[in-house]
Amino acid sequence: MAAQIVPEPVLVKPSAGVSYTITSGTAVLTQPGSAAAAQVGGYLAGLLRPSTGYALPVRSAPEPDAGGSGSAADSGISLLLAGAPATVGAQGYELDVTSTGVTIRAQQPAGLFAGVQTLRQLLPAASARTTVQPGPWPVPGGHVLDYPRYAYRGAMLDVARHFFSVADVERYIDEISLYKVDYLHLHLSDDQGWRIAINGWPQLTTVGGATGADGSPGGYFTQADYKAIVAYAQSRYVTIVPEIDMPSHVEAALAAYPQLGCLATAPPVQTSTGGTASTLCDGAPTKQFVSDVISQLVALTPGPYLQIGGDEAAKTPPATYSAVIGQAQDDVLAAGKTPIGWDAIADAPLDAKTVLEYWHLPSQPADQNYFAATAKGQPVILAPADHAYLDQMYVPGLPLGLHWAGYVEVRNAYDWDPTTVVPGLKANAVTGVEAPLWTETLSTMSDLEYMAFPRLPAIAEIGWSPQSTHDWVGFSVRLGAQAPLWAALGINYYKSIQVPWEQSR
Repeated sequence: MAAQIVPEPVLVKPSAGVSYTITSGTAVLTQPGSAAAAQVGGYLAGLLRPSTGYALPVRSAPEPDAGGSGSAADSGISLLLAGAPATVGAQGYELDVTSTGVTIRAQQPAGLFAGVQTLRQLLPAASARTTVQPGPWPVPGGHVLDYPRYAYRGAMLDVARHFFSVADVERYIDEISLYKVDYLHLHLSDDQGWRIAINGWPQLTTVGGATGADGSPGGYFTQADYKAIVAYAQSRYVTIVPEIDMPSHVEAALAAYPQLGCLATAPPVQTSTGGTASTLCDGAPTKQFVSDVISQLVALTPGPYLQIGGDEAAKTPPATYSAVIGQAQDDVLAAGKTPIGWDAIADAPLDAKTVLEYWHLPSQPADQNYFAATAKGQPVILAPADHAYLDQMYVPGLPLGLHWAGYVEVRNAYDWDPTTVVPGLKANAVTGVEAPLWTETLSTMSDLEYMAFPRLPAIAEIGWSPQSTHDWVGFSVRLGAQAPLWAALGINYYKSIQVPWEQSR
């Protein structure tokens, strides 16, 4: 049992010689009166019906027993919002497997969903296939207690350099949620493309979204597309964090509306993979632009965060930088959301709530304003490029990826601690971790998967599991046990020589 679960739970107690087998008579039993629990139950049954060929009906669990201890577990798979200890919080769960059934208990539906992801890893990998398989379908017996270290466990997907469809993004949501990642940060604009429709600014997409890196075909999300992604993510207990980068990385926006910049003529949309010296100017058009973009993203985004960029703006005058970032921050706060920005936004005046996303290398640390802000308690999401950037090559000579931050093999992605990776950073300032996937060299779903797997589960474990469980040897074994599941799901991955890959399960 313990050797199959990623991220590592807080506690695993296997029961030797005990297992429960899913059969044609198995039902999924959910908390009475809870539509959310029923939805999670329907999700689980929908995953298992194609491979098992079983009906797996979803119905309410029996009512609480006379002792008032919560719904009694029946033979089958029970998803209950009663009986879990308070320590599991909003996202944790307890999972018990006996010879008569599987019971997942949580305080909130998000915890049930997390427990389901663990159950999926305990089942034979063939359970993830989309055609009927011979079975059988045993689940090893034991007890799991599990809850996250950090509330924010993010992945970032760059759809600006190369555009990815709604279906691609939804597939990525399915893949990250399997490892209990609960935020997807969408990088929606950059020099190479603008990817979200903004009412009143149509050329952002018709001009700014018409192409991509290396002259690849462009594309963009309509607001209806974006809403569909948000809703799909919510069904997987993933929260979307949209990003519009400013005041630099705006070549695509300037190509559409040159009045936002400092030059009289429109530049072409950038098709190279490098950055540019593009910058917004501080004037009435820019103020209206920032206001419209932020207000529309706020209206489309139910989650608590908006990412306002702020990175690599060396060509932006300091006064302009402070004005643009200040307005974006204030607009987000006024709408009741929390701004996130790359760590450079510490160069502008910050509200105490604004979150800094740290990406720098030990050899290229952030400037002193960042360290001054974090010393005062500014919250931080950690995405150190030499550990967490999934676009960096694993080893020299691969056909995909970059290596400006070095080579990031699986152990590099796993062996770091958020509380010590940045010297001087206070442990209580860390809000969570994120694994960015930039797409300068990535243009297909297979490319994304190859770079994300197996490193994404490593970052997910950094964010979820207690530091006390951190152990490379144990992790490498548990990671290797995921290979049959990835094969069943059709996930492309890099077969690192650092990992003892399991052939079948």
